[in-house]
Amino acid sequence: MSATLPTENITRGQNGSGKLTPCPVFIGGEWQEIDGGPGYPVHNPSTGEVIAEAPACNAEHVNAAVEAAAAAYPGWWETPPVERARVFFRFKMLLEENFEELVRLNTREHGKTLVESRGDVRRGIEMVEFACGIPSLLMGETIENIARGIDCEAIRQPLGVCVGITPFNFPAMVPLWMYPVALVCGNTFVLKPSEKVPLTAIRVGRLLEEAGIPKGVFNIVHGGRECVEALLTHPKVRAISFVGSTPIAKYIYETGTRHNKRVQANGGAKNFVFLMPDADVENSTRGVVEGAFGCAGERCMASSTAVVIGAAAKEVLPALVAAARAIKVGPTDRDEQPNMGPVITRQHRDRVMELINAGEKEGAKVVSDGRGASKSDGGFFLGATILDEVRSGMAVANEEIFGPVLNVMRMEDLDSAIEMVNRSPYGNGASIFTRSGKAAREFKHRIKAGMVGINIGVPASMAWFPFNGWDDSFFGDLHMQGREGVQFFTQLKVVTSRWFSYGEGSIWSDR
Repeated sequence: MSATLPTENITRGQNGSGKLTPCPVFIGGEWQEIDGGPGYPVHNPSTGEVIAEAPACNAEHVNAAVEAAAAAYPGWWETPPVERARVFFRFKMLLEENFEELVRLNTREHGKTLVESRGDVRRGIEMVEFACGIPSLLMGETIENIARGIDCEAIRQPLGVCVGITPFNFPAMVPLWMYPVALVCGNTFVLKPSEKVPLTAIRVGRLLEEAGIPKGVFNIVHGGRECVEALLTHPKVRAISFVGSTPIAKYIYETGTRHNKRVQANGGAKNFVFLMPDADVENSTRGVVEGAFGCAGERCMASSTAVVIGAAAKEVLPALVAAARAIKVGPTDRDEQPNMGPVITRQHRDRVMELINAGEKEGAKVVSDGRGASKSDGGFFLGATILDEVRSGMAVANEEIFGPVLNVMRMEDLDSAIEMVNRSPYGNGASIFTRSGKAAREFKHRIKAGMVGINIGVPASMAWFPFNGWDDSFFGDLHMQGREGVQFFTQLKVVTSRWFSYGEGSIWSDR
């Protein structure tokens, strides 16, 4: 038996009664343990063990955090962008120094493999690297003599108090999509991480404190609906960033905008990967399997549906089934690592299994069956599953499964496949595996998705480009990441100026 990963720095331990000490909030520069009533259990998905408890913050706790952020805003706004960037240079250095600790903490509370957690933390650090360039990103525009003796300039200024509400599937990366850019732009911030995975967010917050972020500029609260509602409706909150399911994203957008807030809300997806008859079997199989089953399928960019075109099924499908059956599933909280870890909770595992069962009843063929892995004791395991002959209208074709399940849909040609996919209400990602430049160009031009991959399994954009969901995968106008992120967290001010000579234009002048 391999050794279990160390648990230092994961929680504050247990109190004298043997109960788990609640995860602290961070308000006004102070870490506090609060009594918000019954909290939310934080599990180690590899064992089912409860390792911490997230408190249920109420409107009073939220108000304290927002007021602290509002009080800190004037001083942080007046801090030169170069100085704000220096805080994040130090923050980036601390993230690198504590990289493996963050990776193992991420794995312990989420269930990702260590390799996947390294990717999670690394992508978050890349957002911090992007944010460190804020002096250049905030540069405005100017025209001299736009009219005789008149100059015009456009400058970007921060909004005020901003909020981030994040999901469970990327405990490090998704929060870092939000607050580094918001803060370097001069805003203050309140983060509400998922109550299922608060530990990584807390540890990263401690590193930001160590980097020198002033008191009140960055705050953390925890909780469920009451906490979220208080953030959405607080009169001093100016902007809200959210990542989660489509129904909740739509609700966040509608509620936030109704209360006069700027909102960017990333929702769910059904991402399609096309396999053309000329696709390289080895590379396309690897890309589809990694896209479908990486992070146990719990990501909004998962390649959840393989669209097999014409004769591709004969070559590629057997390779996909063999690769899925070879995936080793097991606990990730130890040195010996599997290929895939557990899903986040027992309830989520059971929901995914219900969808597999529903697909089978509706006529899909289970050609790789991972349901047997759920019999493992303790952890929340489900093996890699492939459903062949999935058709439009089936529950598995319509719903975001968010688990290690790959649908296979068979189509005769590229045109009919594109038309079918473009009827989906979602628009996050779509990819194609082919050797044909003509097919790739046709796909790139016509497919209805904000992020497109050519011989790439997961076409998720990196920090320097927007995470560019379309349609029901995104609600708002300005996306996270890249220059759009800077635009979201700032407002444009246009200044038109003219300067007179001494006395010119004065009614008291005798000239």
